[in-house]
Amino acid sequence: MTKITKPNEVKCDWIVLDATGKRFGRLLTEVATLLRGKHKPSYTPNVDCGDYVIIINASKAEFTGANKAEQKLYHRHSGYFGSVKSEKFGDLLVNNPVKLYKLAVRGMLPKTKLGKEMIKKLKVYEGSEHPHTAQIAKEGK
Repeated sequence: MTKITKPNEVKCDWIVLDATGKRFGRLLTEVATLLRGKHKPSYTPNVDCGDYVIIINASKAEFTGANKAEQKLYHRHSGYFGSVKSEKFGDLLVNNPVKLYKLAVRGMLPKTKLGKEMIKKLKVYEGSEHPHTAQIAKEGK
């Protein structure tokens, strides 16, 4: 019989990933898998059984694509007429890489309340310092 994990049975670990020299998209697919909990044998689709993920050196990741910085756009809409705002990938990368990482990972998670809870477990830092040293951290790949 299939074992169903209950929310009170989930054990969350803290995983630290260093983005230095890694491809942006490949790193984020790994992060989405860790946040979702698919790497665990006790994975249950309707339960948040993922781990906390800390990304350090976020501004040092590698990006592919010659024109991606100018052509890729991230849109947001308030719901009012004519209120679509767009930001270029390159501008987000320079001004707010934390927001860029969260937007990219959010697209890979479920579009439900469960996905909103999962994205809260992602912590992104531009430099190599982070305030989560008190938690037992496993070094990522």
